[in-house]
Amino acid sequence: MFSYPAVAKLRYDRPAACASCAAPRFVVQMKKSQEIWFFRRSSIARLVHVLRRRYALNGVENPARSGRMQTAGCVPAGPAVWLANPVSDGAAALRRLARRCPDLRLIAVTSERTCSRLKGKEWFACLPDNSPPGLLTRTIEAAFANIELAESERSAKEDLARAEREQEELNRIGVALSSTHDVTALLEMILAKTREITGADAGTLYLVEMARPENGHAGEDQQKRFLRFKATQNDSRQFPFVEYSVPITENSLAGYAALHGEVIALNDAYAVPAARPYRFNSRYDKQTGYRTRSLLTVPMKDARGEVIGIVELLNCKRDRAARLLTSADLDRVVQPFPSRAVRLAESLASQAAVAYENSKLYGDIEALFEGFVQAAVTVIEQRDPTTSGHSLRVSRMTVGLAEIVDRCDVGPFRGIRFSRDQMKEIRYAGLLHDFGKVGVREEVLVKAKKLYPSQFDIVQTRFDYMRKELEARYERKKTNALLGASRERAIRDVAAIDVELRRRLAELDDALGKIVEANEPTVLETGEFEQLFELAAKTYHDARGAERPMLTSDEVRFLSITQGSLDAKEREQIESHVFHSVNFLMQIPWTREIRGIPDIARAHHEKLNGTGYPYQLKGHQIPIQARMMTICDIFDALSAADRPYKKAVPVQHALAILEDSVLRKELDAGLFKMFLEARIYDQVGRRD
Repeated sequence: MFSYPAVAKLRYDRPAACASCAAPRFVVQMKKSQEIWFFRRSSIARLVHVLRRRYALNGVENPARSGRMQTAGCVPAGPAVWLANPVSDGAAALRRLARRCPDLRLIAVTSERTCSRLKGKEWFACLPDNSPPGLLTRTIEAAFANIELAESERSAKEDLARAEREQEELNRIGVALSSTHDVTALLEMILAKTREITGADAGTLYLVEMARPENGHAGEDQQKRFLRFKATQNDSRQFPFVEYSVPITENSLAGYAALHGEVIALNDAYAVPAARPYRFNSRYDKQTGYRTRSLLTVPMKDARGEVIGIVELLNCKRDRAARLLTSADLDRVVQPFPSRAVRLAESLASQAAVAYENSKLYGDIEALFEGFVQAAVTVIEQRDPTTSGHSLRVSRMTVGLAEIVDRCDVGPFRGIRFSRDQMKEIRYAGLLHDFGKVGVREEVLVKAKKLYPSQFDIVQTRFDYMRKELEARYERKKTNALLGASRERAIRDVAAIDVELRRRLAELDDALGKIVEANEPTVLETGEFEQLFELAAKTYHDARGAERPMLTSDEVRFLSITQGSLDAKEREQIESHVFHSVNFLMQIPWTREIRGIPDIARAHHEKLNGTGYPYQLKGHQIPIQARMMTICDIFDALSAADRPYKKAVPVQHALAILEDSVLRKELDAGLFKMFLEARIYDQVGRRD
């Protein structure tokens, strides 16, 4: 006999205000009970008397009768059903009303013919006007049940959306916490994020630490735990932070939470239940003029469930931007911490504990690696004591130059910025760039002169022998002169022989002096070795009478080295230290942040024009970090005063040599200019 149009798909977002949809002829009082609405002079009015005992009836005048029909008034609060005849009561206005008020259902009561033609998803149901009262009652009950169901669904969706937002927020905070390795910064972030997610005006953070007796052993039974005050934040008051320690006892809020791992939530910190063992310490309030009301103490537990810290939150605010400056502000803004805030604080505290443990572990790993690097530098310096301090100076100068480049806003380097991790890469690469020297033969590594000490000893012994042999030969000549001539003739001959002997000895001394001079390595390339070749052409007779050269071919080869103290094969061995360094550094499982260390170290002897070693890289094939290190490495090699094979080159002379290398397109001109203008070399205490 009657039909029900399809039930409308309801909107679950409640309007911010209903004033915009209020009718001009009536204003509705807010009600929480279930309400039945109808127009007084409508045909519906005769049906509602049976509903009076169960529902609150609201009969209103129909604005359409006065010719001023506008949007019908919305139901401001509580569930409501509007009974209407869509033919006479203004169906369009009622549909608009239903679209604006999600807790309102429209039930049409009209003829069966009108019911069959009624359109609009806003109508919950349509009853024939001759329907029995029981059917109307059941339909209204179904409408209110539908409102309740929609409200539950809407509330569930809101709860789900809020939970998703909270989960996203916790995930975002977790990512931020896990990416912060500096312990101090991490503790500040933990406190800030916990305050942010709970709406706390202020907060403090304590860490659980261990103390050992001075004369004690390492047993756990002798360890004492205490709380160290590590961070404090307050939106309303500012005061100096002083770190201090307190014992863990049950009579303090933080101590109780640390001992039992329990959350403590107080609506009023000054009204702790008498049965509880702890009391609020009001010293903070008295010293600062602050007033604590609501308070939340949350333990930070690690993966083993052990309490490693305490977060204490003060004064949950309804408005996060508010400042608590007066008692009126306190009454107006502060509220107890809701259960949701407690739950979020517990979850975040767990994340914070894991992040803190990871941060400490990261710090321990960094300290371990730092110790390893220092040990590696010590090995290098013990292997080659002549270059002691070189790695540290190169590292400091390269980092200093990188800082200048990082601040540069003009020129070719204006877009280059180095992160904290990249600065760490540069520092470690500078310290370890010469580690491969441990794989070079020691005699080559520490070779101070062109001849090895044993070679020079042989040369010197040879000249000593030639000197003694020459003296003996001329003594024999003098003896023969004395025996075979008159006294006057003998005196003249002996005098002539002495003159000849002194001349020959002087020649030997001069030759040895030239060898000693040639044995000294030179900083710049030189090729004047004619006198050496002349000496090599001269001979002497050994004790067995065999003719020997004054200098062997190997000795001439070494003494005629044009630059430094190494010949080509020895230089290859020294240059191989780069391969050894890279092979060593490649074995280390570097973290992602500093995995560029091997690439920097492998290129510190490369030149922009491709004349460097060992890979003959050119231009931008060489990382900028390595280009900076090359300048610092060459400068220190030139100016270091602790190398026995050369005297320290004065700073200005060393800079001039570097400038010549720049002109030969070996070094980066822009980087050298920065090195020069910023006087990077002064950062290691050098003086002109």
